[in-house]
Amino acid sequence: MWIVQLYSQKKASLYLKVVMELNNLGHALIFPFNILFCILKACFGLLLPSRRKDLRGEVVLITGGGRGIGRHLGKEFAKHGAKKVILWGRTERCLKETCEEISLTTGVECHYFLCDVANREEVYKQAKVVREKVGDVTILVNNAAVVHGKSLMDSDDDALMKTQHINTLGQFWTTKAFLPRILELCHGHVVCINSILSLSSIPGAIDYCTSKASSLAFMESLTLGLLDCPGVGCTTVLPFHTNTDMFQGMKVRFPQLFPPLNPELVAQRTVDAVRTNTPFVYLPWTMHALVILKSLLPQAALEEIHRFSGCYTCMDTFKGRT
Repeated sequence: MWIVQLYSQKKASLYLKVVMELNNLGHALIFPFNILFCILKACFGLLLPSRRKDLRGEVVLITGGGRGIGRHLGKEFAKHGAKKVILWGRTERCLKETCEEISLTTGVECHYFLCDVANREEVYKQAKVVREKVGDVTILVNNAAVVHGKSLMDSDDDALMKTQHINTLGQFWTTKAFLPRILELCHGHVVCINSILSLSSIPGAIDYCTSKASSLAFMESLTLGLLDCPGVGCTTVLPFHTNTDMFQGMKVRFPQLFPPLNPELVAQRTVDAVRTNTPFVYLPWTMHALVILKSLLPQAALEEIHRFSGCYTCMDTFKGRT
């Protein structure tokens, strides 16, 4: 009897192995067609208008929302019908002014809270306060960032740590604070205002470039991790140098060819990317060429591009807000 049972088990095991092999073969055969379909879909998406989701009823929280890009993001989300806008930041005067402006110009309910995203306990505490006083956040915009603007050897250790804690770890704490409820609701969006410097670093901003590269890796991993979560999306925006106080004094060699972006434009494209559920946005679109060139050109050629464009010395005149 045991011989028969052993034979049956071996037969069943062999059958399962064959089925798995056939299944793997089927996936391998279909894989190229899936890739081709995705490419064609993306190409048609460039030609045809995308369906944009309605932002009415959304509760948007923006870190670093008192000034710069964050200020314009608050106004843009409100303009497109967000139910409530919540601003987080470290400077009460800026937060209050922006909050009042949004309420007066759009009529949208706006709140602000003092919160340093580098402080984990403070983030969790204020997240709880937000849920109790305002409600569930459905769109989280991680925008808060600082830049020290010096070389490694000229940088203060505490300043280097501050950049990493705000620009990178702050995203961990805010996302951990709000994403669980978004997943429960099966509805929401996580946004990161990153930088093209996460892909192409420059001298004189080693703290910022490092933190933004880490932030990009965080968002790439998070975006992939949420693929099977219906109703939940991610968007990472990678803008070129933006005309805000943060990078005041930064100069490239040919400003006519590489003009700084307006923060209003960055905010508009960010909100549009959320509405179309676009995972990654490069601003301007020519920055796609930078990604391709980095993959193809030797390091010596990339160094020449940095010298020719002025990126090699663009931080020499930096006097922005840290």
